[in-house]
Amino acid sequence: MNSFFDGQYQVEAWYEKKLTRRSLLKSAAGAAAIAALPVKALSQEQYKALQIALKTDPWLTLDAVLDHLLPASETGPSAKDIKVINYLYNVIYQQPTDKSEIDFIYKGVGWLNDFSQSQYQQAFVTLGFDDKERLLKAISQSRAGDNWLNNLVGYIFEAMLSPPSYGGNPNGIGWQWLNHQAGFPLPEKGQRYFEIPGFKSIAVANVSDVSSIGKTKS
Repeated sequence: MNSFFDGQYQVEAWYEKKLTRRSLLKSAAGAAAIAALPVKALSQEQYKALQIALKTDPWLTLDAVLDHLLPASETGPSAKDIKVINYLYNVIYQQPTDKSEIDFIYKGVGWLNDFSQSQYQQAFVTLGFDDKERLLKAISQSRAGDNWLNNLVGYIFEAMLSPPSYGGNPNGIGWQWLNHQAGFPLPEKGQRYFEIPGFKSIAVANVSDVSSIGKTKS
């Protein structure tokens, strides 16, 4: 595939599984289940690495897309407030995420910027709000674009509903906005699942060959 509009796009197995998983959000019980999903908080070293990564693609564009999907407003927190980009960085670099999903997320950055260049001769991050809106609405008309955006929106919800000790949803800001009562007891630092004696950290092996995908057309 070379763009969101490639007619040969086929929905992959990882995406169909995620649709089933996220259907849980249709119920209050499902929201609680998603909130209980284990996601490691970023270490200080990883946080510094993220700040560097955010200066270049694919993370620069991903951050801009997430901010547009949930912008700052007077009625609720933004993607920045909820720290969605931290959550997504965690998912890709620490969790056992399907490599095909990581490929799709990163390739989507390249396709979006290619489309932005074709329409405005600018990268997506340099566009104003209205032009960003037009581009995202345009790619949402394709199956690949719709799936790419829905996947990112799913991560916004996951970040919003995760316990603060796992890196997103600082001070429960997402819960307060949704008037959501989280399950108890909530894990605190020192009691999180990855701090349990004998726990083996997940090896970061699923991103070693995809870190530059967002910069290509492949």
